[in-house]
Amino acid sequence: MNRIENTFKNKKAFIPFITAGYPNLKKTEDYIGEMVSAGADLIEIGIPFSDPVAEGPVIQKSSKKALEEGTNLDNIFELVKNVRKRVAIPLVFMTYINPIFKYGYDKFFEQCAKTGIDGIIVPDLPFEEKDEILVYAKKYDVKIISLIAPTSQERIEEIAKSAEGFLYVVSSMGVTGVREEIKTDLQSILKSVKKVTNVPACVGFGIHSPEQANKISKFSDGVIVGSAIIKLIEKYGTNADKYIFEYVKSMKEAISN
Repeated sequence: MNRIENTFKNKKAFIPFITAGYPNLKKTEDYIGEMVSAGADLIEIGIPFSDPVAEGPVIQKSSKKALEEGTNLDNIFELVKNVRKRVAIPLVFMTYINPIFKYGYDKFFEQCAKTGIDGIIVPDLPFEEKDEILVYAKKYDVKIISLIAPTSQERIEEIAKSAEGFLYVVSSMGVTGVREEIKTDLQSILKSVKKVTNVPACVGFGIHSPEQANKISKFSDGVIVGSAIIKLIEKYGTNADKYIFEYVKSMKEAISN
């Protein structure tokens, strides 16, 4: 059984994001450990890429720095293998289609299975074209996590019907990044999703405060946060351990109330 299936049983999930290799691979491993200790239910690991079109300036900068540090798919898989020795919760990659294509579809998904990656999010792969990697994902039991954007209204049910793992509901138009206010009618989107699937639906993009997380968790199955965590690493560098722990703990507590 894929680990993701157990994540949402009788609880709301908090899903933090981290860029692999930022500030370096060793600290990425440490910070994942801190997140898990603080109560994270699933970790989203970003594969740094030179043209991350869905990311805002904070995550773009972290991706650039990670690439400058020499981060690549081979040492990211090594990182995952090390993390798996002490972490039992699901791990999901956030990446783009180009790095997977260059690495080789079969080789990439085989390595995901070998090292313990449970799912993959590919924001620049249109829903209609996901068959390009689906055969390999199924072969190695790696879930393809579909995204639903605020503009997907006519397509929400179509995307939701074929969803697996969990659905990533994008809270706002544009790229990732902290937002003070989220104006999208997320409740309507979630209602449309729930009409056609029992697959959990989590909300991400722009969420950064416990208050926002608490509010969104009332009608979703989980909350995804990235830029706020990367900003902590940007501020504290290799000494961000306790700040990440405290932040993740506060967010997990917020969605558990």
